[in-house]
Amino acid sequence: MVNGTGAATVDGMTDYGHPITFGLSLDPDAAAIDATRRLARLADTAGLDHLAVQDHPYQPGHLDTWTLISHLATTTSRIGLLTDVADLQLRPPAMLAKAAASLSVLTGGRMRLGVGGGAFADAIASMGGVPRRGAAMVAFTEESLGLMRGALAGGPVRLRSDHHTVEGYRAGPVPPAPVPLWLGAQKPKMLGVAGRAADGWISPLNIYVPPDEVPSRQLIVDEAAAAAGRAPKEIRRIYNVLGAIGEPAGRGRPAGGLYGDVPTWVDTLTGWAVDLGFDTFVFWPAASAERQLALFAEEVVPAVRERVEAVRSGR
Repeated sequence: MVNGTGAATVDGMTDYGHPITFGLSLDPDAAAIDATRRLARLADTAGLDHLAVQDHPYQPGHLDTWTLISHLATTTSRIGLLTDVADLQLRPPAMLAKAAASLSVLTGGRMRLGVGGGAFADAIASMGGVPRRGAAMVAFTEESLGLMRGALAGGPVRLRSDHHTVEGYRAGPVPPAPVPLWLGAQKPKMLGVAGRAADGWISPLNIYVPPDEVPSRQLIVDEAAAAAGRAPKEIRRIYNVLGAIGEPAGRGRPAGGLYGDVPTWVDTLTGWAVDLGFDTFVFWPAASAERQLALFAEEVVPAVRERVEAVRSGR
């Protein structure tokens, strides 16, 4: 059910009506860069909407996310580029906005900026970052979103607070298309920030936030948006989906992933769109990535789009 503000209620979700989009998560493993480049090109050719890269720079085997996305931008031509999600405690927000605006200009508007407060404080500290936790991390993140929004719009940017000192620089260049600010969040206070200040909520993987826990989280986002005078339906909803198409569960695969044949995937993603409110699905293949990408792009994606359109039109 939906209340008078367009927000979801906990006993039933809503379809917020956004276009349904699909992405592929790419492994930032430095040893797998040839495979990653090939997957990026295949996803671009196949018509997917987003290439997503996680951000854990303290992992010694990981390439830097921003460097990798910039590199992949040169090997693709049309697909969107998504940080899923950039760690704000290691990437100063004013500089991150500058980088996002720059890459948007260079790619003709392909940048989508997913950000998060930083989940691993000790690892952040190991790289020289400030290990914010709890309320300090929440406040820092919300202020960072405001800073980045101002910087992406161009013009003077100033903020002096307990968490930021930006004395007034002239931001630019202005991107050729708006760069969406999507916030990765899982706990109530950060979900509230997504509702008040972000353009979208990025849910962690389905193995961490299973479908039966989604309604209560969507409600937090919606209530925070409504309290801030925003229409909840304006906020995008992105689900990171780990699983395998045409493969059974088990065999050491993470519990809670999505496994099954193509019809199972089509039924499930359609339900997650029209019943749980997600509009974007980022696929994390748990089996042979090239084969999984082909099945996803050629069989699952068009069928889900068709089914969602049919539900929305009442057919």
